[in-house]
Amino acid sequence: SVMTVSHGSESEAIIARPDHCISRKDISPNALRVLYRLREAGYQAYIVGGAVRDLLIGGHPKDFDVATNATPEQVRANFRNCRLIGRRFRLAHIMYGSEIIEVATFRAAGEDDTQGDRKTHEEGHLLRDNIYGSLEEDAVRRDFTVNALYYTVEDFSVRDFVGGYQDVQDRVLRLIGDPETRYREDPVRMLRAIRLSAKLGFSIHPTAAEPIPLMASLLSSSSSARLFDEILKIFLAGSAEKSFLQLEQYELLDVLFADTAKALQTNRSGALRAMLLQAMHNTDQRIVADKSVAPGFLFACLLWPAYCRELAVLQNSGCELSVAQQRATDRVTMRQIERIAIPRRFSMPMHEIWQLQTRFQQRTRKRVFKLLAHPRFRAAFDFLELRAFGAPELLEELDFWRQAQMLSPEKLAEIIPQHSKNSEGESAHQPVKRKRRRSNPKPLLAE
Repeated sequence: SVMTVSHGSESEAIIARPDHCISRKDISPNALRVLYRLREAGYQAYIVGGAVRDLLIGGHPKDFDVATNATPEQVRANFRNCRLIGRRFRLAHIMYGSEIIEVATFRAAGEDDTQGDRKTHEEGHLLRDNIYGSLEEDAVRRDFTVNALYYTVEDFSVRDFVGGYQDVQDRVLRLIGDPETRYREDPVRMLRAIRLSAKLGFSIHPTAAEPIPLMASLLSSSSSARLFDEILKIFLAGSAEKSFLQLEQYELLDVLFADTAKALQTNRSGALRAMLLQAMHNTDQRIVADKSVAPGFLFACLLWPAYCRELAVLQNSGCELSVAQQRATDRVTMRQIERIAIPRRFSMPMHEIWQLQTRFQQRTRKRVFKLLAHPRFRAAFDFLELRAFGAPELLEELDFWRQAQMLSPEKLAEIIPQHSKNSEGESAHQPVKRKRRRSNPKPLLAE
């Protein structure tokens, strides 16, 4: 069974082939090819991290990472299809068609920051980490014990220096080392704890969970681009709903989406929260069914509570609707991108989805046909459907538009009056003042 070999301070457990469930047939042939080739060249090489963890719980990993004592340059010398990437972590990518096997050199947790190629930010998080070390040193600098397991083709065993094998059996996430120190080094580890816990159904060990609310504010020192990547991973892993509830529970939502968190806390009816949870639930169902999820739509949902709150504030101060909409959109977006760098290609569709929401109320013939033809109509309609989860008063509107999509243009024209009552309740039949035409009519972008 499990053999324990003592190595100075670390004890190494070797879980022999008969004692674990990992079979080579579940491993990407290309990853195995990399292991065999590196071994033939005289190096140590292991499959490491998430792939080993997932194989042990019967999952089917998509990505395989390899750790080796060969330097990136030595790896490249052995593979034609290899390129070196990264500054913070120098890595080798070995390409097989569309599959990339990532090969990293064992890294040491250098005791003092002057040795080798390592730089640390003044708040204690790592900026560059290229001090190479031994297998044991590599294990100890990983984040969670369940991610620090190594599978080798030498004897098909799993190597474990930190008790990760038992933690996988117990389905628990435990940090390697002192949790507060590890979160301070890299605050994004708090988000990884939530994402992995939600995705794998593992519990977060109390020692790793307790410091999170106390240290949540450290995330404001993480780069906004990196937080954007993490947020996408969290919400596109098929466990968005669970993740969202945990982000709330651990007070991380207050740091990541401060305006939304405030809006949810002040929304007495609970309509905004009901809508958001339904959005997360639908996102998960789409991911499980292998359908795509548009990040623009996801952010439209996540920031809608913030937008609604800002809009209400502006309208209460006497701002007219169209101006208030534009201002609320700009303010919410500007404040959010300071924390999470949402690229324009996602914030633009988000803005359009929001702006189209008020046009669902305008049901004159001309406007109905115009809205149905809008390129973002479908996304905006799906969004209206989500809003109706929290606000049943929208159900009638929703039914109209659901029907409108299914009817032929002729049938649809019959059921819509030429002029409807406009929002003030006076009939739209009153003589309309003709606007003087500008000498240079500009196209209305908003329409």
